[in-house]
Amino acid sequence: MKNIILGMMLLFVAFSTQAQDNKNKNAKYEFEVNGNCEQCKKRIQKAAFSVAGVKSADWHIDDHMLHVIINEEKCSLLDVKKAVAKVGHDTEDVKATDEVYENLHSCCKYERK
Repeated sequence: MKNIILGMMLLFVAFSTQAQDNKNKNAKYEFEVNGNCEQCKKRIQKAAFSVAGVKSADWHIDDHMLHVIINEEKCSLLDVKKAVAKVGHDTEDVKATDEVYENLHSCCKYERK
């Protein structure tokens, strides 16, 4: 009897921990990305889509928000932010290098914080 109860408890714990490891295949996020124009929009969205696991990326010029849907089994939100910063656009968590920012077209240079 003890073995049956112990076995059931172990089975329950195993299923509980496995359920916590599941990641969302359609996780929706939005975060601010600095930029100014249509050229920025194309560059930001292209950078986001370059990350494996990004299903949707739409940057809004009016509020500077990037709306993404990602597969968390393949990438993280930080991966997307790093890719966007790599092409010259700052996010709250990841900043573009000065060198990459300086290479942006003059109309794409935003006020850096």
